[in-house]
Amino acid sequence: MARIGLLTGGGDCPGLNAVIRAAVRSGLAGEHTFVGFRYGWAGVLEDDAVELTLQSTGGILPRGGTILGTSRTNPYADGKDGTAVIRRTLEQRDVDVLIPIGGEDTLGVALRLHREGVPVVGVPKTIDNDLGGTDVTFGFQTAVQIVTDAIDRLHTTAESHNRVMVVEVMGRHAGWIATHAGIAGGADAILVPERPFDIEQVVAHLRRRHERGRSFSIVVVAEGATPREGTLQIREGTAKDAFGHERLGGIGVALEGEIERRTGFETRVTILGHVQRGGTPVAYDRVLATRFGVAAMDAAAGGRFGTMVGLKATEIVEVELEDALREPKLLDPALYTTAELFFG
Repeated sequence: MARIGLLTGGGDCPGLNAVIRAAVRSGLAGEHTFVGFRYGWAGVLEDDAVELTLQSTGGILPRGGTILGTSRTNPYADGKDGTAVIRRTLEQRDVDVLIPIGGEDTLGVALRLHREGVPVVGVPKTIDNDLGGTDVTFGFQTAVQIVTDAIDRLHTTAESHNRVMVVEVMGRHAGWIATHAGIAGGADAILVPERPFDIEQVVAHLRRRHERGRSFSIVVVAEGATPREGTLQIREGTAKDAFGHERLGGIGVALEGEIERRTGFETRVTILGHVQRGGTPVAYDRVLATRFGVAAMDAAAGGRFGTMVGLKATEIVEVELEDALREPKLLDPALYTTAELFFG
């Protein structure tokens, strides 16, 4: 019998509660006990925790967000070394294994702890779908569905007003959401971080559509998309989080102004923002998150520390945290090539 700690870190996304529920439900069968640290790494640093039981995790499968709360707290920010504090909290709580659920930053902390002898098993979480070591992350499919629904709705208003609609979606380093939702929603152009764009090529494409009698267009842009050097000036971000990442957002506004100025076509921007994170997870994400939770508990009980669970094809696997975090999983070029067939 072991005492297992759980935490959710970074941005919230649909499916987090399904992981918590699955880990607890499967672990209780082996008479393990559970404690949940509130608000990510902040809860471990501040010893803010709650017991996780069959009763407290009941009914949370369809709920979005996370019952534990989350934050972007970095135990090593500003040169601090939070390992000693984390180790002390785990010892005081009699925690044998810690299961952090998060993205590259949360799991980066987990990897550092593992290297310093703290038993950890990671669960990948990012709606951007850009973590290595797994083909898909939970929350991604829900975000794609939300964006696709928005594009479907924007089509009707764009056509009614003969407008260009710019849809800004999440995707700091990778354009998975933009490309999947753009294909599903019939977007006329998709701009992603992996391919810096030339604004003149974008507006030339939109002009050609209008010349062919297409009176409206939908442009989907990932928040991390950037123009080719020297082609367009955009406002630089200033605010940064505890892990040093700039707070993105604004490329859609810049495109709105430039497209209208250069083409004369009435243009409007819709920034979906945190709407993509909220709400109930789709069925696929509930199932994947459940499988991840069970697999993480199995790895923790089996003493396979320093690993992360993931999905390869249809199988749940365990990969080394170090391998999973070595480099981000960027957009498949072949998928983008498929999307380009339908531009215009």
